[in-house]
Amino acid sequence: MKKLETLTTTELATWVQQAKTHVNQGVVANRIPKLAVIDPHYFAVHICCQSGQAYSTGNTNCVFPLMSAIKPFSLLYLLEHLGLETVFQWVGVQPSDAPFNSLTQLISDQGFPRNPMINSGAITLADKLPGKNPSDRTQKFCHWLNQLAGCNFKLDEAMLASVRSVNSQTNQAIAQYLALSGYIDDVKTALDTYEQICCLSGTVEDLACFGKILSFLEVILPQNRRCVNALMLTCGLYEASGKYSIRIGLPMKSGISGALLTIVPKQGAIATYSPALDSVGNSVAGLAFIEALSENLHLSLL
Repeated sequence: MKKLETLTTTELATWVQQAKTHVNQGVVANRIPKLAVIDPHYFAVHICCQSGQAYSTGNTNCVFPLMSAIKPFSLLYLLEHLGLETVFQWVGVQPSDAPFNSLTQLISDQGFPRNPMINSGAITLADKLPGKNPSDRTQKFCHWLNQLAGCNFKLDEAMLASVRSVNSQTNQAIAQYLALSGYIDDVKTALDTYEQICCLSGTVEDLACFGKILSFLEVILPQNRRCVNALMLTCGLYEASGKYSIRIGLPMKSGISGALLTIVPKQGAIATYSPALDSVGNSVAGLAFIEALSENLHLSLL
């Protein structure tokens, strides 16, 4: 296995250019108005290595909402504060072959969220975040993220207003079924908290810096790191997770903003931003770049 830090700037430029040729195979998310108008040709990457080496290229000044890329971190936050035994009373650890917002999946599982990387699981965990109201919960969570990793995530109020304007009936139905099944206490609080944490926004450097915690920084319990990385590997790309665990073999988490975080355990973290998505909801160019990087540097864990 080569090291992530052996990457050359020539290789980086080559693989970025190759990845960008895939952009036209995807489309930006259209369900949220502010995401629907983003330029699909934006592409940014930031890589943090354990050695201190860093690589950065593309539209790195772009600020974007994490959307579902926040899900590993709400899980980690609760694991650190409450422990594995408590958290996994609320959510499972099984992959899903249904879309990330599937109500049918939740009903077939009798209301028990399949895993924390899909909406039912993430809404459940949002309900459990500490704080006296959704804004307080989000503020505490964001402060913890920034303090732990030296990031600069902030709540994008305009993006939050855009998310709220949609008033997702699917997420409403999921939350109501979760409440009916006894897994969340309050539908409104759970959804409001979930929407707010999904609108925490930053740059690719911010996202990569937080990824370091799941790679090599010794600031969290090792069992919690293993747990989050395992769930990212098996569930982080929705129903495409199995395919990419074979093709790439690294823990990854995507968001419909085009965010994609990849962990190379004990070596570094890679954040990409490219808003054009495949039919599953994963960044087309982001995945193409990570696949080239993993294959050429032999980074796969498998």
